[in-house]
Amino acid sequence: MGLADLVASGMDSVEATGLLMNIVWTMIGAFLVYFMQAGFAMCEAGFTRAKNTGNILMKNMMDFVLGSLLFFVFGFAIMHGSDLNGIIGTSGFLDPTKLADADGLFNGLPIGVFIIFHTVFCATAATIVSGSMAERTKFAAYLAYSAAISIFIYPVSGHWIWGGGFLSSMGFHDFAGSTAVHMVGGICALIGAKILGPRIGKYGKDGKPRAIPGHNLPIAALGVFILWFCWFGFNCGSTTAATTSLGDIAMTTNLAAAAATLMAMVVTWVRYGKPDVSMTFNGSLAGLVAITAGCDVVSNWSAIIIGLIAGALVVFSVEFFDKVAKIDDPVGAISVHGVCGATGTILTGVFSSEINLGTQIIGVVSVMAYVAIMAIIVFTIINKTIGLRVSKEEEIDGLDVHEHGSSAYADFNFRI
Repeated sequence: MGLADLVASGMDSVEATGLLMNIVWTMIGAFLVYFMQAGFAMCEAGFTRAKNTGNILMKNMMDFVLGSLLFFVFGFAIMHGSDLNGIIGTSGFLDPTKLADADGLFNGLPIGVFIIFHTVFCATAATIVSGSMAERTKFAAYLAYSAAISIFIYPVSGHWIWGGGFLSSMGFHDFAGSTAVHMVGGICALIGAKILGPRIGKYGKDGKPRAIPGHNLPIAALGVFILWFCWFGFNCGSTTAATTSLGDIAMTTNLAAAAATLMAMVVTWVRYGKPDVSMTFNGSLAGLVAITAGCDVVSNWSAIIIGLIAGALVVFSVEFFDKVAKIDDPVGAISVHGVCGATGTILTGVFSSEINLGTQIIGVVSVMAYVAIMAIIVFTIINKTIGLRVSKEEEIDGLDVHEHGSSAYADFNFRI
């Protein structure tokens, strides 16, 4: 219905105008978050080898495809259906539009607007894992995982935080998903990469890690620029309303990202002798992830400090997983999303007087424990049935040829 229709139905003209503005803004936010799939695809493809590019693109596409269908059928009901003991939603399966009130609204928005906004968030959580398990995972196994996170993992912890669950009732604050989206994806990435094992040639006989450079830094950089741009939809769009706070949220988001990028560049310059390109761009993402939980409640200077912490942390975290834990993460997703997501959520309780630090810690630990347990179960079942890893020959030749029968770069020889 348009403005005239809403007024004719008995709604005040000012209220009707506000509703339409909220709808438009929330839909713009949803569209921007959807386009993050392109950013992740470019970022992951650029930071990995050319012989696996087609596989990376397919996984990012299918994350959204499966997430859209399964979140509609099952996930939205689990996340936003009638609450059962603060743990899980129990209504709206198969047709979540039935959860709308008599006016067709849900949480103050038309039900379709609310569903599509949360659908794109679900797809984001799923796609984070793609980069950490890149270059050696069976495509069929990845599809099974993507389905599992869209049904059993993201919607449950999402219900705790955003669907009226126990963390929400405790006052846990995660405005746009540092924990609900990013840490969930990061923990799944950690478990998946650990069970899967490192790529061939990643570690020498002495156990020391070897660098496996990505094939296209310009594409990776384009992915980061796309993600930074779309993050304004991710954070500002989470108001689901055209409010006066949009500018403040955009400012904290941007300042944290800028501070993190600068800090990552400085830290790598000091540690490695030269400013590292890939780590600097990962610093941008680290800052964006970290500020996402508290972008609506922290000051501009607090956002800068959170960004500086995330920018330094991501460098040391990547080194830890690479050298100490010996978990092969080609794109650094575990550190960017998992570590910085958890840290940013906790720091919200440090820098905002409105948020209880203890509650933030409880929320992070609770979600971390649930996601880790479920990810272990899911990946173990997949590994014992479908099998997670491709053969040695397939990994050496590249997944594009063996898994998809084509190459992203025709007539190039990638047997390296």
